[in-house]
Amino acid sequence: MKVSELKHSGLKKWVEEAIALMSPDSAEVCEGGQAEYDRMIQITLDQGLATKLNGQKRPGSVLYRSDPSDVARVENRTYIASEKESDAGPTNHWVDPKELKKTMTGLYQGCMKGRTMYIIPFSMGPVGSDIAKIGVEITDSPYVVANMHIMTRVGTKVLEVLGGDGPYVPSYHSVGKPLAAGEKDNGVWPCAPMDDKYISHFPETREIWSYGSGYGGNALLGKKCLALRIASVLARDEGWLAEHMLILKITNPKGESKYITGAFPSACGKTNLAMLIPTLPGWKVETVGDDIAWMKFGDDGRLYAINPEAGFFGVAPGTNDESNRNAMVSASKNTIFTNCGLTEDGDIWWEGIGYGAPGKEIIDWKGNRRPSPQKDKSPKGEEIAHPNARFTAPAKQCPCIAKEWEDPKGVPISAFLFGGRRPKTIPLVNQSKGWIHGVFMGSIVGSEVTAAVISDQVGQVRRDPFAMLPFCGYHMGDYFAHWIRLGKKAEAAGKADKLPKIFFVNWFRKNADDKFIWPGYGENSRVLAWIFDRCDGGGKAVDTPIGWLPTPDAIERPDGVSEADMAEITAVDIEGWKKEIADVRKNHYPKFGDKLPKELYDELDAIEKRLDV
Repeated sequence: MKVSELKHSGLKKWVEEAIALMSPDSAEVCEGGQAEYDRMIQITLDQGLATKLNGQKRPGSVLYRSDPSDVARVENRTYIASEKESDAGPTNHWVDPKELKKTMTGLYQGCMKGRTMYIIPFSMGPVGSDIAKIGVEITDSPYVVANMHIMTRVGTKVLEVLGGDGPYVPSYHSVGKPLAAGEKDNGVWPCAPMDDKYISHFPETREIWSYGSGYGGNALLGKKCLALRIASVLARDEGWLAEHMLILKITNPKGESKYITGAFPSACGKTNLAMLIPTLPGWKVETVGDDIAWMKFGDDGRLYAINPEAGFFGVAPGTNDESNRNAMVSASKNTIFTNCGLTEDGDIWWEGIGYGAPGKEIIDWKGNRRPSPQKDKSPKGEEIAHPNARFTAPAKQCPCIAKEWEDPKGVPISAFLFGGRRPKTIPLVNQSKGWIHGVFMGSIVGSEVTAAVISDQVGQVRRDPFAMLPFCGYHMGDYFAHWIRLGKKAEAAGKADKLPKIFFVNWFRKNADDKFIWPGYGENSRVLAWIFDRCDGGGKAVDTPIGWLPTPDAIERPDGVSEADMAEITAVDIEGWKKEIADVRKNHYPKFGDKLPKELYDELDAIEKRLDV
């Protein structure tokens, strides 16, 4: 589709200004569809940037290798350029928006010479849903176009909903590598040096400007940039929630279903939980979304959630048939792999895949030939696949995808889960005493720093409130206040009972021998079953200083977990919690200054008093 055919006058003008600034050789508006996706893949194959995988083993799939400087989100180059620095808060990098736009406009000048500009109209969420939002990404990367085809809904159907004057989030992206006349990439991943990488967000004008990176959340601007950083600001202003949360559907043996969302920091099993295969007989778990949830209140007072994405952008290493069989099936075909190993028989491989690599040699993520690992591990620093290697797979290929996953109305949420990787103190599961106590629980989420991380903070808790610390587009103190405000609004309307119940879970408690007490994975269905019953006021529970805990016999024990184990992980560690409260009071809450809601300090005081009784 030609730019001249755009019917939205504001969009057309914006695109024309971008063409004048960035000087591409040509420009085209993405129409969506399989033929366009296939063409983008073929362009990268022809450029030597992609490798087609074995059609028998991995049909319709390709592998990319990025530049070593371009392998993950670059948080130190990610900016929230609000008009006031105080609005960005202490956990975001702030730059004056005028200065930042001046700098980036200079970088954008002529940045697409020798390349094609692609204009990607995309919908976050089912096209036409009242909860969905529309963005338009301008990019010079066919890799980005192909990934956006999987991760969002792209094309003319989005333009039809946008109409002649509808709102959209304008998003610039360039790899920052213009080409001279006759110059080609010649198989070299295009990107700019680290100091020229910028992932910038302008909350007041709802804009995203990205430059210099071609990878992941830096370049797929629907992902974290729009779905969380900009959407969190929209949600604050419009009275809804944009959260870094999975959405799952759970059905009990009677055929009754509930929908649950959950927020977990990285390496806490979030995707595994979203695609869980229950070990508990008669129970069923289905996936609505594995990463992001947008929730708005319905007329009945309940929160309804959509998954704004259309695919999974999953971390490959550690994913295997035991940890996440459904993710493995999802990525078995029609998938884009990035920075994985390439086996002799044309398949992908990564550490933790569950088996050694076949053949004598393997090509690692840097393109080097190496001896094939006989086991699914490699020495630290010598990995075949980059630790952040990814698969981009269509959600519709997930064998446990829920039939409601694209329902434009969303699904009604019964429970929020928060969790982190905590070897001690935090019980297997506890339920909040109320909404504000639940917000408190979300605000202290974190994981203990282990010896596996090179840090002088081993043993300390690295807090990631609501698993949103890198993704909130404004001050986290104001973010907590937004959650509190929504609860008070529901209470004032007499609909507090319609709010989701809030729970904290911890699969990672360890015993004196440093062994995990709870087996995790599919056995987590036993905890979900208790949560399911608690949503209706059932399930055996006891009121404690930290909330409602299951009695030791409330959750059916899996093999290998003794009665003593259950008693340990469902008890209140009084002294441990006193240290937890002291750490929050001294080291965590002060970060947010006078914007930390008084209600959370009051909650802190109340829990402390209950622990002293």
